[in-house]
Amino acid sequence: MAIEDAKWYILHTYSGYENMVKDNLMLVFKKNDLLDKLVEIQIPMEDVVEEKNGKRKLVQKRLLPNYVFVKMDYNNDMWHIITNTRGVTGFVGPQGRPLALTEEEIKRMHLEKPATIVTDFEIGETVKIIDGSLEGFIGTVDALDLPAGKCKVTVSMFGRLTPVELELYQIERADLLSQEQ
Repeated sequence: MAIEDAKWYILHTYSGYENMVKDNLMLVFKKNDLLDKLVEIQIPMEDVVEEKNGKRKLVQKRLLPNYVFVKMDYNNDMWHIITNTRGVTGFVGPQGRPLALTEEEIKRMHLEKPATIVTDFEIGETVKIIDGSLEGFIGTVDALDLPAGKCKVTVSMFGRLTPVELELYQIERADLLSQEQ
């Protein structure tokens, strides 16, 4: 099985151990000379507005606490190594055996970026956020990082201009809206 055949799996972790599990898995894969089998480890995050002492700010929260997503070229020899990693309680699947995610689940959870992304946005352009917790907000592009597929957009939130970092697939031109209406 080649690395192109790698699939996404979900690991269940102890509460609050997600980052530690991610770090420990990297060490375990490295120690066991399995880095060629590992593609990516993700802890899905979302931007959330929190209010504390009358002040609102944008913070990142775990989208699915207690879960870590791993894209790897899995084989049965790896089960024992992974499940014995500190903080891991097991794989998500029948009887704790790994069950790869379907293409639909991968898309729904935004684990992989879409292959085609419009990259001809310009700084100062007005855009609409079409995905994520800020869906529906209109903002202005402040910075573009095309190689990383990211941008910074300033949106008006609670009467204040707030900069947010987004993936390029999360925005579309706002001028397209006026043509649709």
